[in-house]
Amino acid sequence: MLPEDEVDAIFEGYRRSAFRLETLDHYDVGSDGGDVARYIAGEPDPDPDRKGPWLDELRSERAAGKLRHRVHVLRTPLTGYLRYECEWGYVPNAAAGEQIHILDLTETELPTGIEILEDFWLMDDQTVLRMHYDAQGVYLGASLADDVVPYRRTRDAALAAGTDFDAWWNQHPEYWRANHRE
Repeated sequence: MLPEDEVDAIFEGYRRSAFRLETLDHYDVGSDGGDVARYIAGEPDPDPDRKGPWLDELRSERAAGKLRHRVHVLRTPLTGYLRYECEWGYVPNAAAGEQIHILDLTETELPTGIEILEDFWLMDDQTVLRMHYDAQGVYLGASLADDVVPYRRTRDAALAAGTDFDAWWNQHPEYWRANHRE
């Protein structure tokens, strides 16, 4: 695993594009600042002291011409965590300029062009950070991939097959917290 300062330097140093493939239905990471529990408990909004600076960063990146985009490969019905991630993560992130796509394997088959079905970041088409999690979604660290080509092909296939998040979310109001019944 890479030291955390090296991972941070890769993120801080990207110039054009940062692509993320997500494959888990739950992430147990400290960066949510307790917002998952707040969402599940019915609180009205994410913690603005945590979420606001992130949205500002997304807007700044977009204004600088940087592309941050992702595809989340998932299956419905959504878990409570995925409902949180969509409603309190993706909705405001997309409004701030992140391009988000959903590849719902309940609605479509996994495209043949997807060669890598693990969480990763592809930075500036050159650097791949393989993201490692345990069975509970706890982040363990990141490692570099030796061959970037299958990750590029996976990105391209996932983006081509994925549905724009806003369109997908609007087709699934049953997952909106206002409409969802546990």
